[in-house]
Amino acid sequence: MTAPLVIDAHHHIWTADYPWLASRPEFAPIRRDYGVADLRANLKAAGVDRTVLVEADWGHPSETVEFLHLAGAVEEIAGVVGFADLLAPDLAPTLARYASHPRARFLVGVRDQVQGRPESGFLARPDVIAALKTVARHVPTFDLVVRVDQLAAAAEAAAAVPELTFVLDHLGKPQVRDGDDGLRAWRAAVAPLAKRPNAVAKLSGLVTEADWETWKPADLRPFVQTALELFGPDRLMFGSDWPVCELAATYTQVKDALTEVLGRADPDVFGGTAAKVYQLGES
Repeated sequence: MTAPLVIDAHHHIWTADYPWLASRPEFAPIRRDYGVADLRANLKAAGVDRTVLVEADWGHPSETVEFLHLAGAVEEIAGVVGFADLLAPDLAPTLARYASHPRARFLVGVRDQVQGRPESGFLARPDVIAALKTVARHVPTFDLVVRVDQLAAAAEAAAAVPELTFVLDHLGKPQVRDGDDGLRAWRAAVAPLAKRPNAVAKLSGLVTEADWETWKPADLRPFVQTALELFGPDRLMFGSDWPVCELAATYTQVKDALTEVLGRADPDVFGGTAAKVYQLGES
């Protein structure tokens, strides 16, 4: 019997000249090129078979086009979550351009850098809802990279666009470093989104929401257990958030910590959910 594939549903590749890497001094340790060779070394060490490559805030469709080319050449990359500016007047043409790419089959979704929008209610705006309906006509999923205060609007968007699957990156960025206070605030905010049947979530990015120097798996446990309670394993997926995770942990440490917290390498969390949600391997 063939073992199920282990899938990392969230990682990046970038070069040192990405502007956001220079925005804060604490990002200095990851301000370098991260390419396919680095990715493959980490996958081998952690026992991961396939991945989803996510846009890395270059802020231009050219990055997505490059990533689609890369996915066609790198066996381990099973899908790409590309970039889409929900407020761009050329949103529909951009999505159509992606669809016409020779390797468009690798485009499994898109995301906007909503966490950088100042409005907590951005995703509930009528013009943004209209944009999300446009997204739904081109791709099956929209990744939500949002702050905790933006989760309520994310739930409204999921209700307004039921034909689109909303994938919550990094569990909505709970303040793990704040312990019980962070847990209470995040749980109240994420629960309405979790009730939406078209919402799933990634167990990713948690180590960088904890204390980078002193975190331990026990710090992540209440957030992961709450996510299991609210979403269930069939709507949760493992994501490394590599190379961002290197601010606090290695790729393998992230995977091992999640396995420890879950108590086992759950086949849904570590592959099945990602394969289903992102339709990986489907033509």
